[in-house]
Amino acid sequence: MGQTETSLKPLFSRQALIRLIIPLVIEQFLLMSVGMMDTVMVTTAGQAAVSGVSLVDNVNQLIIQIFSALSTGGAVVCSQYLGRRDVESARTAAKQLLYAVFALAVALMAIALIFQQHILSLLFGQIEPDVMDSALVYFLATALAYPFISLYNAGAALFRSMGNSKVSMFNSLIVNLVNVAVNAVLIYGFHMGALGAGIGTLVSRIVAAVIILYLLQHHNNVLRIEGLFRFQFRGDMVGRILTIGIPNGLENGLFQTGKLVVLSLITSFGTNAVAANAIANSIAGVVNVPGQAIGLAMITVVGQCMGAQAPEQAVSYTRKLVSIVYVSMGSLALIMFFFAAPLCSIFQLTPEAADMAAEVLRWCAVFDLIIWPLAFTLPNALRAAGDAVFTMAVSLASMFLFRIGFSYLLSCSWGLDLGLLGVWIAMIIDWWVRALIFIFRFVQGKWKRIRLI
Repeated sequence: MGQTETSLKPLFSRQALIRLIIPLVIEQFLLMSVGMMDTVMVTTAGQAAVSGVSLVDNVNQLIIQIFSALSTGGAVVCSQYLGRRDVESARTAAKQLLYAVFALAVALMAIALIFQQHILSLLFGQIEPDVMDSALVYFLATALAYPFISLYNAGAALFRSMGNSKVSMFNSLIVNLVNVAVNAVLIYGFHMGALGAGIGTLVSRIVAAVIILYLLQHHNNVLRIEGLFRFQFRGDMVGRILTIGIPNGLENGLFQTGKLVVLSLITSFGTNAVAANAIANSIAGVVNVPGQAIGLAMITVVGQCMGAQAPEQAVSYTRKLVSIVYVSMGSLALIMFFFAAPLCSIFQLTPEAADMAAEVLRWCAVFDLIIWPLAFTLPNALRAAGDAVFTMAVSLASMFLFRIGFSYLLSCSWGLDLGLLGVWIAMIIDWWVRALIFIFRFVQGKWKRIRLI
């Protein structure tokens, strides 16, 4: 084994990594800006509309995280097959992934459409009536987009497995252009507020799904999809995908559920706190983009290394990629720290909400610089090796014990009453816990001996 791996040439050259990472970073900025543009453009309809859209976006993030988790499971399986040079099995896995995510998306869309008001009331309690009205119409439009979001996520994951992230980058650009154009017409022209933003999201997601499905059938793709509408179920292949997808989906879904629990606490602080939290999350999300993008690249890189039975190459690439995250995120975190107040002023918040948002952003910037990559980028190496159950257990335990527990303790107990800041400090405590555990797991090396395919 050691001799075989030593004789292998590096699976990814420096140029190949650059070709994979740079489009991914651009893509993640573009995808993130879809939700941000909805928030920015709907500010003209008032703070209630902003709050309604931001609340529903948290629910939608839960759904998108589930799709992304299942897509990651497919990407890991496909990457490992490609690393093993088993193209036929990789294509079979790719097709089964599309079927699986679409079936799940239709089921979730039906639940969201039938129980939309019950879901929002359960999660956010007795929010102000004008906020609820905006939330309901935005939820209706965006829930219809779930099947298209799922297909896009799966298609993008498959292109990343092939080492081709340019396709999803250009697709994301089209999504943004369509979203902004439709938003402008419906929000500014027809004054449709939150509903206009929701329709813009729906139309842009339909366009994205159609384009990526068309491109997946091109004959030049290693993972080309042939006979997409000739349904063929392969339980063994779906099982391999779910081996990663279910733990990852539970992790992402329950993680987002935990964030919704915390958000329900934030709603008790008033509309200013909800709006400040929404805007702070949007700005902080920009800083996290390099880490998220390189984490996606790590799925492809480490997955192919493990498929080729080259775990030491996986270790080397992981260290290199995490180092790149520290440099890129560190630069953005410094900008966020020093320009938090001017950035918050863009969003037309009340002075109180703007001050709250700037305060939590400064705290976030410091610890983005220190610990975030180890808490969120590093575990993708473990997932790509098939160690998804461990990462799920750690993430969920840390979320519910530390992020949720300390949110209540710091924001409204112990006589501290830190409010929104207490919630963000609890989030940082969660980062530290998971980072320390993931470092130990990575160094320990048990993940190197997992066999997924």
